[in-house]
Amino acid sequence: MLPPHLTPTMTVSRPHARRRPRRVAHAPGVRGPDYGAPSGRTPAARSPASRSPVWLFDLDNTLHCASRAIFPAINRGMTQYIVDTLGVSQDVANHLRTSYTHRYGAALLGLTRHHRIDAHDFLKVVHTFDDLHTMLHAERGLARTLAALPGRKIVLTNGPTDYAHAVLAALGIERLFERVVAIEHMRTRERWRAKPDPAMLRKTLRDARVAFADAILVEDTRGHLKRYRRLGIRTVWITGHLPTRMARDGRPHYVDHCVRSLKSLGRGLQSGALRSRART
Repeated sequence: MLPPHLTPTMTVSRPHARRRPRRVAHAPGVRGPDYGAPSGRTPAARSPASRSPVWLFDLDNTLHCASRAIFPAINRGMTQYIVDTLGVSQDVANHLRTSYTHRYGAALLGLTRHHRIDAHDFLKVVHTFDDLHTMLHAERGLARTLAALPGRKIVLTNGPTDYAHAVLAALGIERLFERVVAIEHMRTRERWRAKPDPAMLRKTLRDARVAFADAILVEDTRGHLKRYRRLGIRTVWITGHLPTRMARDGRPHYVDHCVRSLKSLGRGLQSGALRSRART
């Protein structure tokens, strides 16, 4: 009602009220995506059944067979670099390489924490090959197989950036990946990190705006799969490039799907073995 001293033809101007942001209601039991951390501040998501997966591919022994030529050459290079830099024997250098890899996920992490070495020089020297093309061995039709998979694709490797891009380019599949997350990108505040560091993966997914429930990690290293499945992502163990003795143990409980060939990934989606486990 207008005040008594105003005529009916007069209007009262009011200050514009600030519009409150529109709240999106989720369907019962469905919450927004978890981008690397349970913050609850992310946008609403589509139904888990309608979201496309985001593939996190390891590089060596996943997208190509590294056991045949690449890994032996890298191991020799690491050992020789340790011998030359630290002035130790071949046996001691081999022990440091293997023990640091087992303990930290990458030999580089142990070397930088316990010794004074130039990390970037180490990565460059150890992962540079003049005959890379002849050392690579991969599945036939690799590009077609990857292109046929629905969803985004990211490479997640403990190898260095230049090496990863060189391998992907030589395989003819570099264009299929929206980004390559190499060991240089895993570093935080002067500290080197690598798979299977949980904080590193959380940051990687957050930066790429990938929800845990949408991520599928394809790896040959069971320790990485075991650690990361605890975060809620789906896991695929690929065994086709592993030595036979390492692939005989059957499917561990933390592996959602086990394949010998990348060609089987599509069947895993169709069969429901890689169905999204969205948090409720």
